[in-house]
Amino acid sequence: MVRIHILGASGSGTSTLGTAVAGARGVAHLDTDNFYWLPTEPPFTTPRPREERVSLFMDRIASESGWVLSGSALSWGEPLEPLYDLIVYVRLDPAIRMARLREREQKRYGQRIAPGGDLEKAHIEFLAWAARYDTAGPEQRSRAAHEAWLARQKAPVLRLDTSRPVTALVAEVQAAAASSSASVGCRSHPADVAAHPGDPGSLEI
Repeated sequence: MVRIHILGASGSGTSTLGTAVAGARGVAHLDTDNFYWLPTEPPFTTPRPREERVSLFMDRIASESGWVLSGSALSWGEPLEPLYDLIVYVRLDPAIRMARLREREQKRYGQRIAPGGDLEKAHIEFLAWAARYDTAGPEQRSRAAHEAWLARQKAPVLRLDTSRPVTALVAEVQAAAASSSASVGCRSHPADVAAHPGDPGSLEI
Protein backbone atom coordinates (compact mmCIF):
# COMPACT_ATOMS: atom_id res chain seq x y z
CA MET A 1 0.00 0.00 0.00
CA VAL A 2 1.12 3.54 -0.78
CA ARG A 3 1.72 6.16 1.91
CA ILE A 4 0.59 9.58 0.72
CA HIS A 5 1.25 13.05 2.10
CA ILE A 6 -1.02 15.90 0.95
CA LEU A 7 0.08 19.45 1.76
CA GLY A 8 -0.68 23.03 0.82
CA ALA A 9 -1.90 26.33 2.21
CA SER A 10 -4.49 26.49 4.94
CA GLY A 11 -7.87 26.44 3.22
CA SER A 12 -6.57 24.84 0.02
CA GLY A 13 -8.47 21.60 0.61
CA THR A 14 -5.81 19.24 1.96
CA SER A 15 -8.16 17.68 4.53
CA THR A 16 -11.06 17.39 2.07
CA LEU A 17 -8.87 15.69 -0.51
CA GLY A 18 -7.13 13.56 2.11
CA THR A 19 -10.45 12.26 3.43
CA ALA A 20 -11.66 11.48 -0.08
CA VAL A 21 -8.44 9.74 -1.14
CA ALA A 22 -8.28 7.68 2.05
CA GLY A 23 -11.90 6.62 1.57
CA ALA A 24 -11.28 5.61 -2.03
CA ARG A 25 -8.22 3.61 -1.07
CA GLY A 26 -9.67 2.09 2.10
CA VAL A 27 -6.84 3.37 4.32
CA ALA A 28 -6.55 5.61 7.35
CA HIS A 29 -6.75 9.38 6.98
CA LEU A 30 -4.49 11.30 9.37
CA ASP A 31 -4.24 15.06 9.87
CA THR A 32 -1.11 16.85 11.06
CA ASP A 33 -3.17 19.11 13.36
CA ASN A 34 -4.07 16.08 15.49
CA PHE A 35 -0.40 15.42 16.15
CA TYR A 36 0.82 19.01 16.38
CA TRP A 37 -1.75 20.44 18.81
CA LEU A 38 -2.70 19.36 22.29
CA PRO A 39 -6.48 19.17 22.86
CA THR A 40 -7.29 22.50 24.55
CA GLU A 41 -10.18 24.92 24.94
CA PRO A 42 -9.97 27.17 23.06
CA PRO A 43 -8.38 24.89 20.45
CA PHE A 44 -5.11 25.28 18.54
CA THR A 45 -3.27 27.15 21.27
CA THR A 46 -0.70 24.70 22.67
CA PRO A 47 1.67 22.65 20.50
CA ARG A 48 2.89 19.26 21.62
CA PRO A 49 6.65 18.86 22.10
CA ARG A 50 8.27 17.92 18.78
CA GLU A 51 9.37 14.47 19.93
CA GLU A 52 5.88 13.70 21.19
CA ARG A 53 4.34 14.58 17.84
CA VAL A 54 6.63 12.18 15.98
CA SER A 55 6.17 9.42 18.56
CA LEU A 56 2.39 9.78 18.45
CA PHE A 57 2.41 9.58 14.66
CA MET A 58 4.67 6.53 14.57
CA ASP A 59 2.49 4.76 17.12
CA ARG A 60 -0.62 5.57 15.09
CA ILE A 61 0.73 4.12 11.83
CA ALA A 62 2.41 1.08 13.37
CA SER A 63 -0.38 -1.25 12.25
CA GLU A 64 -1.18 0.55 8.98
CA SER A 65 0.26 -0.65 5.67
CA GLY A 66 -0.98 2.44 3.86
CA TRP A 67 -2.31 5.84 4.90
CA VAL A 68 -2.98 9.41 3.82
CA LEU A 69 -1.53 12.29 5.86
CA SER A 70 -2.95 15.75 5.16
CA GLY A 71 -1.64 19.07 6.43
CA SER A 72 1.83 20.52 6.87
CA ALA A 73 4.65 19.12 8.99
CA LEU A 74 7.53 21.26 7.75
CA SER A 75 8.77 22.26 11.18
CA TRP A 76 8.75 18.81 12.78
CA GLY A 77 8.14 16.06 10.25
CA GLU A 78 11.65 15.29 9.00
CA PRO A 79 11.59 11.77 10.54
CA LEU A 80 8.39 11.12 8.56
CA GLU A 81 9.79 12.09 5.17
CA PRO A 82 11.40 8.73 4.26
CA LEU A 83 7.96 7.12 4.70
CA TYR A 84 6.24 9.08 1.93
CA ASP A 85 5.69 7.14 -1.30
CA LEU A 86 3.80 10.01 -2.94
CA ILE A 87 3.56 13.73 -2.13
CA VAL A 88 0.56 15.74 -3.34
CA TYR A 89 0.98 19.52 -3.33
CA VAL A 90 -2.30 21.37 -3.74
CA ARG A 91 -2.83 24.99 -4.76
CA LEU A 92 -5.89 27.22 -4.92
CA ASP A 93 -6.45 30.80 -6.06
CA PRO A 94 -5.81 32.94 -2.93
CA ALA A 95 -9.15 34.77 -3.14
CA ILE A 96 -11.09 31.52 -3.33
CA ARG A 97 -8.98 29.98 -0.59
CA MET A 98 -9.52 32.86 1.83
CA ALA A 99 -13.27 32.90 1.12
CA ARG A 100 -13.41 29.18 1.93
CA LEU A 101 -11.43 29.74 5.11
CA ARG A 102 -13.78 32.46 6.32
CA GLU A 103 -16.76 30.22 5.65
CA ARG A 104 -15.14 27.29 7.42
CA GLU A 105 -14.24 29.35 10.49
CA GLN A 106 -17.75 30.78 10.69
CA LYS A 107 -19.25 27.27 10.61
CA ARG A 108 -16.82 26.04 13.25
CA TYR A 109 -16.96 28.89 15.74
CA GLY A 110 -20.00 31.04 14.97
CA GLN A 111 -20.41 33.95 17.38
CA ARG A 112 -17.13 33.11 19.11
CA ILE A 113 -15.26 34.85 16.26
CA ALA A 114 -17.70 37.74 15.96
CA PRO A 115 -16.78 41.18 17.38
CA GLY A 116 -16.52 40.78 21.15
CA GLY A 117 -16.34 36.98 20.95
CA ASP A 118 -13.71 35.09 22.92
CA LEU A 119 -11.98 33.93 19.71
CA GLU A 120 -12.22 37.23 17.78
CA LYS A 121 -8.54 38.15 18.22
CA ALA A 122 -7.28 34.65 17.42
CA HIS A 123 -9.52 34.54 14.34
CA ILE A 124 -8.19 37.84 12.98
CA GLU A 125 -4.60 36.76 13.56
CA PHE A 126 -5.21 33.38 11.92
CA LEU A 127 -6.71 34.90 8.78
CA ALA A 128 -3.83 37.38 8.51
CA TRP A 129 -1.35 34.50 8.82
CA ALA A 130 -3.19 32.41 6.20
CA ALA A 131 -3.41 35.34 3.79
CA ARG A 132 0.39 35.70 3.77
CA TYR A 133 0.93 32.18 2.36
CA ASP A 134 1.72 33.30 -1.19
CA THR A 135 3.96 36.22 -0.21
CA ALA A 136 5.72 35.21 3.02
CA GLY A 137 9.18 33.70 3.30
CA PRO A 138 10.26 30.51 5.07
CA GLU A 139 9.53 31.98 8.51
CA GLN A 140 5.99 30.57 8.32
CA ARG A 141 3.99 28.06 6.32
CA SER A 142 4.23 29.59 2.87
CA ARG A 143 4.55 28.80 -0.80
CA ALA A 144 8.27 29.59 -0.59
CA ALA A 145 8.74 27.22 2.34
CA HIS A 146 6.77 24.45 0.66
CA GLU A 147 8.61 24.81 -2.65
CA ALA A 148 11.97 24.63 -0.86
CA TRP A 149 10.81 21.53 1.01
CA LEU A 150 9.48 19.86 -2.14
CA ALA A 151 12.80 20.40 -3.90
CA ARG A 152 14.52 18.30 -1.23
CA GLN A 153 12.16 15.33 -1.38
CA LYS A 154 12.87 12.04 -3.13
CA ALA A 155 9.27 10.85 -3.41
CA PRO A 156 7.28 11.70 -6.56
CA VAL A 157 5.34 14.99 -6.33
CA LEU A 158 1.88 15.47 -7.83
CA ARG A 159 0.69 19.09 -8.16
CA LEU A 160 -3.04 19.72 -8.23
CA ASP A 161 -5.38 22.71 -8.46
CA THR A 162 -8.15 22.09 -5.94
CA SER A 163 -10.67 24.32 -7.69
CA ARG A 164 -11.43 21.20 -9.72
CA PRO A 165 -13.99 18.56 -8.63
CA VAL A 166 -12.82 16.31 -5.80
CA THR A 167 -13.72 13.19 -7.79
CA ALA A 168 -11.34 14.24 -10.56
CA LEU A 169 -8.58 15.00 -8.08
CA VAL A 170 -9.01 11.63 -6.37
CA ALA A 171 -8.72 9.88 -9.73
CA GLU A 172 -5.44 11.64 -10.43
CA VAL A 173 -4.05 10.78 -7.00
CA GLN A 174 -5.05 7.16 -7.54
CA ALA A 175 -3.25 7.07 -10.89
CA ALA A 176 -0.17 8.74 -9.41
CA ALA A 177 -0.18 6.32 -6.47
CA ALA A 178 -0.20 3.38 -8.88
CA SER A 179 2.68 4.91 -10.80
CA SER A 180 4.57 5.65 -7.60
CA SER A 181 4.11 2.11 -6.34
CA ALA A 182 5.49 0.75 -9.61
CA SER A 183 8.50 3.06 -9.52
CA VAL A 184 9.67 2.35 -5.96
CA GLY A 185 13.37 1.62 -6.04
CA CYS A 186 14.03 3.49 -9.30
CA ARG A 187 13.20 7.09 -8.42
CA SER A 188 15.22 10.05 -9.59
CA HIS A 189 15.18 13.50 -8.03
CA PRO A 190 11.87 15.19 -9.03
CA ALA A 191 11.95 17.86 -11.70
CA ASP A 192 10.02 21.06 -11.14
CA VAL A 193 6.94 20.79 -13.35
CA ALA A 194 3.98 23.08 -12.55
CA ALA A 195 0.36 22.18 -13.22
CA HIS A 196 -1.88 24.70 -14.93
CA PRO A 197 -5.29 25.39 -13.34
CA GLY A 198 -7.91 23.20 -14.94
CA ASP A 199 -5.36 20.83 -16.49
CA PRO A 200 -4.46 17.36 -15.21
CA GLY A 201 -1.96 17.39 -12.40
CA SER A 202 1.74 17.07 -13.11
CA LEU A 203 3.61 14.12 -11.63
CA GLU A 204 7.27 14.66 -10.87
CA ILE A 205 9.22 11.39 -10.79
